Amino acid sequence: MSGEGVDPRMLHAWLSARSIARGLPAPTADYGGYRVETDTDAEIRRWVFPHMCAGLVELAHSIREPRHLLKLCGEADELRPILPSRWRIDTPRYFMQAHGGRIEHLIATGYRIETNRSGAVIEACIRSNAGELAARGYAAETQEAFIYDRIATEPKHRRKGLGKALMAALQGEKRSAALPELLVATEDGRALYATLGWRTISPYATAFIVDRPAGRR
Repeated sequence: MSGEGVDPRMLHAWLSARSIARGLPAPTADYGGYRVETDTDAEIRRWVFPHMCAGLVELAHSIREPRHLLKLCGEADELRPILPSRWRIDTPRYFMQAHGGRIEHLIATGYRIETNRSGAVIEACIRSNAGELAARGYAAETQEAFIYDRIATEPKHRRKGLGKALMAALQGEKRSAALPELLVATEDGRALYATLGWRTISPYATAFIVDRPAGRR
């Protein structure tokens, strides 16, 4: 892991597949990074950068409204110095890649798993035998990458190996063995994926502007 960022082609492959998994427009090259129009209540758009560059610095100084996110494949300490005071740094995340082996994990007693594929997108759900949703995750497969997205286990069902079972089920739908497997993980997620042999390619830092109530602007 280094402060030099990541291969832009790998970042674009992950970001393109993530956009497919979430039904978003394809990323567009912009300011030396990639722009995605997310258009949700929480976020209008984001720029994702494979490394620090002049375009990221220019954007940080020109954007003044909230719901526009800047993301860098690098440490928060690399991003923070170039940000005007209106910006804040989010909790750390990590860009990760699988080692290329198969994930072998049986589902815990009392649960069942369901997978569904629609084109390039795969959804996997784990439910208790009583029908309660215990875990859910998504994957997307393109010609450049197989990515995992929104892997989550409900709090009351954690520490039962359901996250690993979910990953194994999604990986089982992969059609091209040669594709790299990629994801961005939280701190807790990184610990899970490390047990599966994944490696951290780069830290993944996020900057945002606080959205204050209208009366306080």
